[in-house]
Amino acid sequence: MFGEPGQPPFDLYTLDVGSDRKVAPLLNDSYSEHNGEISPDGRWLVYQSDESGSNEIYVRPFPHVAAGRSQVSSGGGTRPMWARNGRELFYSGVDGTMMAVSIDSSVGRDKFSAGTPTALFSGPYYSVQAGRSYDVSADGRFLMVKNDTPQALSAPQLVVVLNWLEELKRLVPTK
Repeated sequence: MFGEPGQPPFDLYTLDVGSDRKVAPLLNDSYSEHNGEISPDGRWLVYQSDESGSNEIYVRPFPHVAAGRSQVSSGGGTRPMWARNGRELFYSGVDGTMMAVSIDSSVGRDKFSAGTPTALFSGPYYSVQAGRSYDVSADGRFLMVKNDTPQALSAPQLVVVLNWLEELKRLVPTK
């Protein structure tokens, strides 16, 4: 699944990775859909859309996206992501606060049910307009780029440590 570059409205497409490599629209509306991601079990599509007038997080059944839609966020949301176990969704609120929503899988295979969004943390973290600028490990730790400038006007800096194991051994020698 991918979106198209260019001018809004943005839509979501699928790409058949078989021999014909056919591109097909998945969500193609008069408003924008961004940052689509399929759930780990392959049953649900989470994405952000401005169909309400502001960006919110929605979930649809996949691949039958016309079969229904559930709004997950309230008060705005961008850059959604599934937890690796599929039982939780993460997204960024309008003020940059990271949010979590539990997913109730006991309601049945064809029904989607999400809990109430909960604020996890906030801070000066780098974000991008399209795409996701964070990841979450299997054990629930967030990987993000901290932004040291209050207005977030400068590009983030990435520090790469080469041969970090040797450096660690030098700094913390074993007995």
